[in-house]
Amino acid sequence: MIYSEKVMEHFANPRNVGEIPDADGVGEVGNAKCGDIMKMYLKIDNGIITDVKFKTFGCGAAVATSSMATELIKGKPVEDALKLTNKAVVEALDGLPTVKLHCSVLAEQAIKAALSDYYRKQGVDPEPIVGAVPDVETACGI
Repeated sequence: MIYSEKVMEHFANPRNVGEIPDADGVGEVGNAKCGDIMKMYLKIDNGIITDVKFKTFGCGAAVATSSMATELIKGKPVEDALKLTNKAVVEALDGLPTVKLHCSVLAEQAIKAALSDYYRKQGVDPEPIVGAVPDVETACGI
């Protein structure tokens, strides 16, 4: 499998790794078949994502997509994070092998799950805003 230089860089030196103990939103998505599990932590102030951290158990592509996804939303308004797609994550990494595309889907869904948690904590129904966080079992390349 050939990985881009950006994938290798984000795998070797992932950004925003860790936990935020007092996070405003936490989302965890996983896929038992693939073995990839991602947990995203968001700190949100006045509608801006001021901090984001992740913990990922999985392959190098899972780590790289988590790292890149956090970089793409950090410092941005919540609305921008809601629009982040797995395709944008893949493009920012200069591509992924087809069998690893499910990792970018997990990264997108982890952010959406964390945003859903954030809205729930605000007493707001997240589904009309975030949409349903789909089951990623079907996205696995196995």
